[in-house]
Amino acid sequence: MAESSSPPAGRMPAIFLAHGSPMLLDDEAWMKELANWGAAMPRPRALLILSAHWLDAPLTIGATRTVPLVYDFYGFPERYYAVKYASPGAPELAKRVRGLVEKSGQAVASDENRGLDHGAYVPLIPMYPSADIPVLQVSVPSSDPAKLLELGRVLAPLRDEGVLIMGSGFLTHNMRTIDVKPGAKAPSWATEFDAWSGEVLAKKDVDALMKYREIAPGVRESLPTQEHFLPVIATMGAALEAGGAPTFPIQGFTYGSFTKRSVQYG
Repeated sequence: MAESSSPPAGRMPAIFLAHGSPMLLDDEAWMKELANWGAAMPRPRALLILSAHWLDAPLTIGATRTVPLVYDFYGFPERYYAVKYASPGAPELAKRVRGLVEKSGQAVASDENRGLDHGAYVPLIPMYPSADIPVLQVSVPSSDPAKLLELGRVLAPLRDEGVLIMGSGFLTHNMRTIDVKPGAKAPSWATEFDAWSGEVLAKKDVDALMKYREIAPGVRESLPTQEHFLPVIATMGAALEAGGAPTFPIQGFTYGSFTKRSVQYG
């Protein structure tokens, strides 16, 4: 499977990133962190993205051609709805994903008109600004941690085929506690959950990750709903069979309680 003529340097990483709101595009420091991260990784042949903003079962494959973006947010200034990211589609990758998932016994659907949502295109703008790498987005098909971990395992062979697997969400996501004041201090429940998550991800502690809703400190406040945490489970699943500890290329907090912690395996 090859979407681009640029050969990758060995196995591609599997990553999870905090994507922010569309306002991330105005955050110069965060944009620079994402740009530096993208530049430091081997150039992928294609990108496979699971975003917290597309939950659909069974696993659904998005557009395999260039289609309009999904502006899945409301009440923002008009300039955010004029943002473009016209990356090439990835039809070969779509076929490969379908084959892997169906071989595992799971159903696969398609939505050829479903474009990239802001969990996908917002971080891609600084990381791959030329928009010249084929991109495929697929839905997050379950909220069951075990099923998502297995999905990551199923998709893991793509890493040896030049595909960068990207989960996009937020390890903490409580909109009721958002604080846009500069320098807003993160509450203890957020810092405790962030630290716990970092330790679990670093150790690839599957048992703890499967029970995060029951055992993690601060989980109820950090995640009133689960969708923004789910992509990181698939990311770790895609890294379980490979050795080595992960790195955390971006850390810190924004909007008060939102951790920017992002993870790279490989």
